[in-house]
Amino acid sequence: MKSIRSFGGNICLTAVLSLLAGLFAPASAEGYKEPPQEITDIVLRAPSPRVSVSPDGQNLLLSIRESLPPVAEIAKPMEKLAGLRLDAATNDRHQPRGTIGLALKNLASDALTPIALPKNADIDQVSWSADGRYVSFTMTGERSVGLWVLDVEKATAKPVIRNGVNPIFRASRWLPDGRLLVFTVPDKRGPRPVRSLTPRGPAVSDATGGEKAQTRTYRDLLKDPHDEVMFEWLATSQIVTVDVKGSRKRKIGQPGLYISASSSPDGQYLLVKNLEKPFSYQVPWYRFGQRSEIWTPTGKIAATVANQPLADNLPVNGVVTGRRNVRWHPTEPNLLLWAEALDGGNPKTEAAFRDKLMVLAAPFAGEAREIFRLEDRYREVDGIQDSSSLIVTDYDRDTREIRRQLIDLDGATPKILEFRNFRDEYADPGEPLTTRTKSGKFVARVEDGHIFLKGDGASPDGYRPFLRSLDLETLETTELWRNSGENYERIVGLAAGDGAFVTYYEDPKTPGNYRLHEGDNARMVTDFPDPHPELTGIHREVITYKRKDGIDLSATLYLPKGYKEGDKLPVVIWAYPYEYSDAATAGQVRTSKYRFTRISRYSQLFFLTQGYAVMSSTAMPVVGADPDTVNNTFIEQIVASAEAAIDETVRRGFGDGKRVGVGGHSYGAFMTAHLLANSDLFRAGIARSGAYNRTLTPFGFQSERRTYWEAPESYYRLSPFTAAHKIDEPMLMTHGANDNNSGTHPQQSERMFAAIKGNGGRAKLVMLPHESHGYRGRESVLHTLAEMIEWFDRYVKPEDAVTSD
Repeated sequence: MKSIRSFGGNICLTAVLSLLAGLFAPASAEGYKEPPQEITDIVLRAPSPRVSVSPDGQNLLLSIRESLPPVAEIAKPMEKLAGLRLDAATNDRHQPRGTIGLALKNLASDALTPIALPKNADIDQVSWSADGRYVSFTMTGERSVGLWVLDVEKATAKPVIRNGVNPIFRASRWLPDGRLLVFTVPDKRGPRPVRSLTPRGPAVSDATGGEKAQTRTYRDLLKDPHDEVMFEWLATSQIVTVDVKGSRKRKIGQPGLYISASSSPDGQYLLVKNLEKPFSYQVPWYRFGQRSEIWTPTGKIAATVANQPLADNLPVNGVVTGRRNVRWHPTEPNLLLWAEALDGGNPKTEAAFRDKLMVLAAPFAGEAREIFRLEDRYREVDGIQDSSSLIVTDYDRDTREIRRQLIDLDGATPKILEFRNFRDEYADPGEPLTTRTKSGKFVARVEDGHIFLKGDGASPDGYRPFLRSLDLETLETTELWRNSGENYERIVGLAAGDGAFVTYYEDPKTPGNYRLHEGDNARMVTDFPDPHPELTGIHREVITYKRKDGIDLSATLYLPKGYKEGDKLPVVIWAYPYEYSDAATAGQVRTSKYRFTRISRYSQLFFLTQGYAVMSSTAMPVVGADPDTVNNTFIEQIVASAEAAIDETVRRGFGDGKRVGVGGHSYGAFMTAHLLANSDLFRAGIARSGAYNRTLTPFGFQSERRTYWEAPESYYRLSPFTAAHKIDEPMLMTHGANDNNSGTHPQQSERMFAAIKGNGGRAKLVMLPHESHGYRGRESVLHTLAEMIEWFDRYVKPEDAVTSD
């Protein structure tokens, strides 16, 4: 009998039995690896700060970030409850710290002021006050979460609630009078629930009603009665208000399972949303029953405006019936706004109109008034500064068309501002540039009857971001500014001063920084250094080419430092497939050739340091007019796209058409497995955090709208697992052992590895402890890069193909 070997030696009898049973037990632990030193040095450098512009346009807030946290930090105990991952020790979301410091940059004086904060600061939920005078943020300690406020004028920060904040759904929100509404842990909630060795009872899921309940493969759901008790203990909050000095702290209402609370623009009412029992073991918290109530400022319930039952039986891509997305009209004193389905919430139901918009004013006791009907599904609504008009967006899931209309509350004929295929970026007119009202609501900024639109400016030449004004009366647009020259620059926000604005600027040799435009003058206002100067000299180029069926394709080509024209390099093709309605949309260029090459975390671009050429964002379009059947030709189309990409490497002279590897993450991993199973184009592949057996995601995946029972042949054919016997090129799989992404359960990679190995193929599976769908731990990221480099160095880079291990 041929010996069975693991990566590190002979495996035990238990693992053999598990393998024979169709399961996979991870091989022996080899310890964490590190990639070549030049890669490690880059990975461990701290990233540039995040930057936001104050509402008054006078300051920038810099959020200082640290490098990757150690795995030990993400390995802390977590509670997986109702689709959430929670840290019971601090009563917070389970996540490594991201922001460790703050600084203010005054745009007028150029003064940069670091903010004094405690050592080992762990900052989250940063929020400007409406007037730009203050910034609130949470500070997580070892045992609890506090709420701090930064006084911008004084450049000092202090706690207003030192501990006991409950940020699981929302830590705080600014009120129109400048106070803060805060979710806190109830004073007398009792001790943490302890799981009894004697079960409270069985976990029961009931489907005796005969209704369809087509749910996705959600992760981290409630499993039993103890989970329900633990979720309620952690998620229950007491709402309080407090001023910026930390005084006048006052409780509002009674403790409850509150998920949001927002003030009416006039400050006279609160819209409070809370979860209702019974909970479910089949869906996450946001599909539990929800009640929306109107409170007075003292916490008295003035009205219940919506009472949605548990939504565990929605059709695929469906919505609840009744009142949903209840919110305040942003510029009216106290007017509620919501959507209601006219098609029963089922997108497959034929209907002239799918949704209607309703409004109801204080005292919220009369009949609601319909103000507009939408042909397609309501998507979002934006307010307009100093106006009661609204910009309403709906979306057709079948045609992928998005429609944006300007409507009035009085029922006047709407004006269509935008109507295009959602994927047609060349036709994108831009998004409204927003400002804050005095009550803190975001609305489209208006000057002299014009709103401002910012957009990416996608074109055959690549992204050319712009700023336009739109006349709300005539709908005529005027271009105020557009990115030009051999650089990439996009609008970030408006600054103080007539016509002043802030942009993010970079070019192939200059890392991203922020720039202030004042009239015809522009100057840099930050000076973040090159994160990896040792890579200066990398060649970056946006290339275009055609697929054999005539569809235009594009990719961002990177060539290593010191590349000489004519040299033949090993090539990495990295991609993620998308669906499109037509060839013209599929062929659009969606990047800029003038961007700075930034490499971080476990990017495929690290292959450049090892002498590879990399084609990143390689177009793999799947084109079909009917979204219900577009996946029927998924395999043929991605193979044709891969073939065209490889041909282009040969035509341009940097590739030999043989030493080519393919890779992708998530749906890109799914694509990688298909390419290895259904073509002989590549020497090897890398598939990270993928899904390979579509019968395990039977109620749709990605853009697939049919269920397994409606299209069993497609699900079978679209499962690389069923073609594992055809994968005769080596495939490296990595997967977070704690992946919480819907559809990419770690079992997907475990089963795929067992299938390839069981059919005599060559594969390696790396299960990363404590990691989720994306990898965050320092050791995990470095190990992933080490495995990737080793894999392609072994199977792709050699002049002669490796045919056996």
